[in-house]
Amino acid sequence: SEQAHMSMIFRNLVLLTGFGVVLAFAAGPAGAQDAAICFGTADRMAEGEPVSEEEKRAGHEACQRALSATASIVQKYHLQEADFDIIGRPPPKPKN
Repeated sequence: SEQAHMSMIFRNLVLLTGFGVVLAFAAGPAGAQDAAICFGTADRMAEGEPVSEEEKRAGHEACQRALSATASIVQKYHLQEADFDIIGRPPPKPKN
């Protein structure tokens, strides 16, 4: 019947959508962990807590991995700002 056919199409659509979501977020936990390390290290630096050179390096590397894992411009901005808190801001470019 037509109702059974529509039900099967709907069920297949739901399954395909669910599969797509799983694929889209397959790398999510690693990226989220890197972002957490990046922001956590930056927060410690900003609050004046002692952070070893090894922790700074690990935080910077986590920021770089998280930056490459996201396509969100807003998230990239926040990750870059956190990375600057860790490694310092680049010197200003000379005016022409």
